Parts: sequence; structure tokens; C-alpha cells
Amino acid sequence: MLHPYSLHRRRRGRGLRAAAVLAAATLVLTACGSDADEPAEATDAEESTTPPQADGPRLTVTYQDGVAVLDADTLEVIEDFDTEEFTRVNPVGDGRHVLLTTSAGFQVVDTAAPALTDLVFEAEAAGHVVRHGDRTVLYADGTGETTIFDTPALAEADGALPETTQWQAPEAHHGVSIVLEDGTLLTTVGDEESRSGAIALRNGGDGGGEEWTEVGASNQCPDIHGEGTAADEAVVFGCADGALLYRDGAFEKLQAPDEYGRMGNAYVSETSPLVVGDYNDDPDAEGYLLDTVALIDTDKGTLKPVALPKGIEYTWRGVVRGPDDLAYLLGTDGAIHVMDPATGKLTDEYPVLDPWEGPADWQNPHPALAVDGDTAYVADPANHQVHAVDLTTGEVTATSPELAAEPNEMAAAVG
Repeated sequence: MLHPYSLHRRRRGRGLRAAAVLAAATLVLTACGSDADEPAEATDAEESTTPPQADGPRLTVTYQDGVAVLDADTLEVIEDFDTEEFTRVNPVGDGRHVLLTTSAGFQVVDTAAPALTDLVFEAEAAGHVVRHGDRTVLYADGTGETTIFDTPALAEADGALPETTQWQAPEAHHGVSIVLEDGTLLTTVGDEESRSGAIALRNGGDGGGEEWTEVGASNQCPDIHGEGTAADEAVVFGCADGALLYRDGAFEKLQAPDEYGRMGNAYVSETSPLVVGDYNDDPDAEGYLLDTVALIDTDKGTLKPVALPKGIEYTWRGVVRGPDDLAYLLGTDGAIHVMDPATGKLTDEYPVLDPWEGPADWQNPHPALAVDGDTAYVADPANHQVHAVDLTTGEVTATSPELAAEPNEMAAAVG
């Protein structure tokens, strides 16, 4: 039987002053570990309302009690702002804005100004941000609410929040949602105690109706977590025993060869059917370092764990996809390792940092990667710096001055 779910549209136009955001109750964050056209030249009449544009690419870096906006080419600090003690950051996907998770919700950072704006997509326990196609999708773990907006609309809203669409899950849980090009909404299923799988929903009205209808479901993904979209909109979710694949309108379970084979994060390229996932086969393992990756072929529907060479471990913050659809992994030996996602073999390495140890808690600053095109940004907490690395050559092209504190999470304002 197909089940309708309620849907409503509203404009959340109320902005919060930054001081009010800082005074809000402490956010209980949960661990996670995946494009607008260039604006046309403004006429004289339009110039007064045309949003300012960055002179170049920007990188946003969080640290304890603050967030900094850096010139992504030189890594010089353009501006920094006071924030709550711990925040997370995700690009919106419009080449200009990033979202900072706070106790009030998803707070908008305008990297073009730059400014920590008073605009907030309100959310209880703000969680995942997913960018795909022309939509950005936010998930509130505390309520199970999905918020969807057209990615270019944030820049076009001229100091306001854009019109949004909400979908309310039956029960709140640590979840994630994505909207595909045809409008299909994929979203996780769970409650406060557990998570079991995902459902696919399509609009049940006449193109602008007020209901969604379930068109697919799977309960074969215990502890479902994370999302990544590969070529041809093949979507992968992580499970405690493998992965869940959605392609061609149907769910498919990719079973791990181990009884416990947890994948929690998918590192993808939307031009490749190959997915690299983090992988852990020991439910009693301590710490956050991993020594195995999961290789998924979405065309063939296969999942294979591959162990890394001895002495190389990583965390969920240390894998990205880059040039030639290759994977790039930041190891505890301090090098970025180039990985063939078809075989898991390491084909090159670029030394960047001194060897490092894993964090005591997942929130703690530790070496991490962010990527924009051919450039990887490497968080270097030991030296309070960020390094830019050309992934085609391994050359360190820039190093930031010493930051106010240990860099934690990073987001390039990619579009």
C-alpha cells in the first residue's frame, strides 16, 4: 500500500541576531561524517540590489569558539567571527554561502561579504546538509524534519531566507535526506533508539500537490548513516552490515562480507559509478582510526573491503574525491595517499604533515581534508594552520598564517 505523507511550503523569513544564536542552549550534535550558474552582469539599475561577490574562492574554517573565512588561494584570513564553542560547517553549493550548525539551526555564512549573517534555518539538533543538482537539503535530527530549498535561491533572496519545502518524518532520528533530479525524495527511517533503512517518496499531487507518496522502501540497513550520490544518480547509504544502494527507482542491499561491516560515510564523484566508503569490521574497536576502506561499484552492485598498508590509518574526515575521479586519503603518516577507487591500491603519496594520532573524541580537532577541484585543503591542528595541496602534483601551494585556535572542520564555498 502506498502511504501519503504531509508536505507544506513556507518562507522562514525571520533572521536571528548572532548574539541571540550564541545565547541559545547547547546543541547536542551527532557524528557524521557529500551549482549555481554564474550571475549575469548587473545593469546600473540592478547594481544597488545585486549581492556582493567574492573576489576569489573562499575557505571557511571552524575552531573552538570561532569561525574564519580565508582566501582559498593564499589562505590569508579575511575575517573571523565568534561562535559557539563547537560548530560544524557545510557548503550550500552556490559558490558563496556555507551553513554553520549552531544550537538554533543552520546559520548562514556569506563568504562573499564575508559575514556571519543573522539568517538561520531553524532546526532542533541541526545535522546533515546534502547538495545535489539544484537543491540543498537540510536535516534536523531533533525533529526528523527535512528542509529543501533551491540552491541558487539563497543568493537571490537578497538578505532573506529563500522559500523552503518541509517534509516531516514520522519519528525524529539522526537522519539524512536527498532530492533527486526527478523530484524523488530519499530519506532515512528510524527513531531515537535505532535506524533501519530508507524510503523513496514522490509528489502525489498535480506537480504542486501537498502530499508525497511512498514509492519504495527498504528496512535492510541497520544504523543507516550518511549518503553519497555517484554517476547516474546512484545513491549509497552506509549500514552496520554493508551499504544500501538506490538506483533506477529501487533499493538494493549490498551485504558486507563480515558479520559486522559498518560503513558510515560515502566518498563519491557524480561522474563515476565507483564509491569509496569508510569501513570498520570490529564492533568493539576503540577510537576513530580506520585501516580499511569499502569499495562499491554502483553499476555492478558490489561491495568489497580493502585493507590499507600497515602504518596507514585515517578518520572519516580524511577522504575526498578529486582529479580523475581518484580518491585521496590523509593517512596518520602525514601523507595524502592517492587511491584507485576500482582496486583500492595506493598509487602515489604527497607528504604534508608530521605523523599524527587519532582524536579522543570525534569532535576534537584532528588532521582532515576538504576539496575544491584540484586543490585539497589540509587541516593542521598541531601548527594551527591550513595547507593547500595541488592534487595533480602533490605540491603544497599555500599555507595559512597561524590561526586563532586549532582548525577543526573546513568547507570550500564551491558551486
